[in-house]
Amino acid sequence: MAAVRRGQEPLNLEMPNASANDLPPISALFLIYFDIKAGYTIGWKRSLPGIELEGVVEYKSLPSGLHTVKEDLIYFVHDDHAGLSAFINAPAAEESRNARMIAVGVMVPLSYGRLGRSWKHAENLKAMASELIVDTAKTKALEEYWGEYKARGPSALADTDSLLDSPSSTKFQAIRTTPLKAKGHGRNRSASDGTALLPSGHHLSPHHPAWSLPHLLEAFGPLIFPIYRAALLRKRILITAHAPVEETCNFVYDLSVLSNIPLAVTDLLASTAPPQRLRPLFSIGIHDIPLLEEDLRASRAAAAIPGSEQSELRDEPGNGWIACTTDSILAMKSALYDVLITMPPPYSEDAHEKIWPKVESPQGVEMKATQRDLRRYKALRWSLSRHVSTPSSPSTTRRRSSSGSFSESETIRASSSSLSLPRDDPMLDLPDTDDIIEPISWAALAYSGFMWWASAGEQLLHSEEESESDSALLSGLALSPSTPITPRPRSQSTVSVGIKGKAGLAGDMKANQEMAIIAYFHRLTTQILATLSDIVDATDSDDEREDEHEALHRVQDDGPADETGPAVYVSSSDVARMGLDQWSSTDHAFIEDVAKDYFGRRARVEGRNVDVCGIRIC
Repeated sequence: MAAVRRGQEPLNLEMPNASANDLPPISALFLIYFDIKAGYTIGWKRSLPGIELEGVVEYKSLPSGLHTVKEDLIYFVHDDHAGLSAFINAPAAEESRNARMIAVGVMVPLSYGRLGRSWKHAENLKAMASELIVDTAKTKALEEYWGEYKARGPSALADTDSLLDSPSSTKFQAIRTTPLKAKGHGRNRSASDGTALLPSGHHLSPHHPAWSLPHLLEAFGPLIFPIYRAALLRKRILITAHAPVEETCNFVYDLSVLSNIPLAVTDLLASTAPPQRLRPLFSIGIHDIPLLEEDLRASRAAAAIPGSEQSELRDEPGNGWIACTTDSILAMKSALYDVLITMPPPYSEDAHEKIWPKVESPQGVEMKATQRDLRRYKALRWSLSRHVSTPSSPSTTRRRSSSGSFSESETIRASSSSLSLPRDDPMLDLPDTDDIIEPISWAALAYSGFMWWASAGEQLLHSEEESESDSALLSGLALSPSTPITPRPRSQSTVSVGIKGKAGLAGDMKANQEMAIIAYFHRLTTQILATLSDIVDATDSDDEREDEHEALHRVQDDGPADETGPAVYVSSSDVARMGLDQWSSTDHAFIEDVAKDYFGRRARVEGRNVDVCGIRIC
């Protein structure tokens, strides 16, 4: 845990009392098999009163395309329960269409967290499925499992996985040493607020979705940042992919966690701010279209009443969501989502060129990472990879694109020492990023050329400040040298990486790198929101300019008067302090949306300009 600075709230990580190996009680247990005449059929089921399984788990547990894989784990959500099913596909006689397919699944209360800690049942479900694939009539193991783990009372409401939960089912709590002032006045926080690591000796359990975090960065590259910003704005995000679905379900979990609002900044936000977490729906299909339509109606109803306070309910419809699907027809329902992410097919792993996911709007406008995102991603990737104890093989070196070349601005400073970014490090040689990165604007090119001609020292100073800002987001985080980010084939399952890679090679289940990634994004969120909060406070407390701001607000506000105060002015240096791109119009639009959604203010964002002798040339 990072050291506590003067005037900063120290952080305490509260752990559940239960052991990490304790299995959560289940509300339902079921067996599904494929019948050549009736399709997917529930062959055996047990559930608590009031929990309906028929017409639900058959479709949620077995998404389209599973017949192409041998095994899979599927996460889903239904009402106030999370579900997990273990799927197995085994060869069979010709009369069974040469395949025998079954799934064994459970449902657990969502009161235990985003997935109710259902992953702790994964290994047992896979073992039972392996036995039942031989003979589905031998259900004694199911009866015994239901008798041992069924819930015997109301589900625990101990908030073991709160709105601000980490992947380890922990809860971040700030221990305040100074009285908390009203919103907009307290400044007792820094970039490290709202983040903490697992206590010494605490481990992630096997099959935990958080083991996929390093691969999440590998799969999306710099695109992780525009996706993270969309999640922060509580957009409706749909990920389309091919089977198997376990990895994309894990990505849904990861992105929901990374976009949490840290506790340290929640009291700086307006009462109308979006929920503190993005609602994860995990695997969905065409049978979930009514659910998505209900969410669309709820969001439109909320938009029709500007300035209304958000409900205290955790997963109320209309506040955005993130889900994955193998049903391509959902991508055609463009009114039901805000962001569509299309994952590359499995065979793309063998392509000569790197195939990145495609991120686009419902209108088909492709979303790209900014130049700042590219530099930040390289800094994050290098900070994580520099803890690897053994050097990478030269065979892992990939071709470098023109936008992926290194520059002096990518010098990283870690802690108190200054470390240069190695130009020949294969871990940072990003392949084929031209198609996913915004091109450098003419204004940025002109400014760069002018600064090189006029003052190379000032340009170097700006690069050093940017590098220090990036390295500060990972300062004080203990990273494990045994969990490097290295490319791996898509065919290698996340489960095998999680269990074999962590338990087999490292000898334990510590997740230092995974927790550091979460802390990094939570600090980035804190940096953005805290900077905007400072600007809002400065606008409100500046008595000399109060009349000027009010006049500006009256003259230029042609929209609905749903803001809670005068418009705020965000300078280009403020944009840099947030860690965003001063030259990118998409980042400027993001700041305007954050100001409106989280602070109820209209923002005017200044772009970076080039002035010569007081004359603006671009």
